[in-house]
Amino acid sequence: MFSLTKPDRARITTYLSGKCAVPFSYPEVGQTKVCPPSANYTIDHNRVELGRGANVFDLAKCAIAEWKMFDIPWIEVCWPDRPIEVGTTVAVLVFHFGCWSLNPARIVYVVDERGATERYGFAYGTLPGHGETGEERFTVEFNHADQSVWYDLYAFSRPAGLVGLGRPFARMLQKRFAEASKEAMRKAVSGGMVE
Repeated sequence: MFSLTKPDRARITTYLSGKCAVPFSYPEVGQTKVCPPSANYTIDHNRVELGRGANVFDLAKCAIAEWKMFDIPWIEVCWPDRPIEVGTTVAVLVFHFGCWSLNPARIVYVVDERGATERYGFAYGTLPGHGETGEERFTVEFNHADQSVWYDLYAFSRPAGLVGLGRPFARMLQKRFAEASKEAMRKAVSGGMVE
């Protein structure tokens, strides 16, 4: 959904309520868990080290649970108090090129792995009305051997509808988001506390 004015909470809530039961807008649901899809998608994979130690990992997990990777001035998650669980539907409100876009998505799976490398996070998939079709995974990892903690952002996508006409701009926004999201996660864990 595109708008020249920022939609208010009531409008967003109404919009999201209409998305709760719709199917995903792409057939490869869950594919970020196993391997890249085979056809016509752009793959983006970004990683950044957040620090070292179990405390940093705990902070990073809290940051994921509170959607802190979207603490970006030109982006807003509707709503960041939604639980990280399969089926949770959210929308990402983005201000770009002088207008607002509301992009619905639903959590496909949750990651909570133990072992030599612990991982926590989730992936969400696009719903009809999103500017892209595809899936994005947000995880943090703790490697016990070297104590490193990483934020990992992995996605496959292609333009939906008219967005394809502005593909270079869409790619620019995706790259800008990846950099801003990594910075938001670094900020969330710095100083020993999640704000």
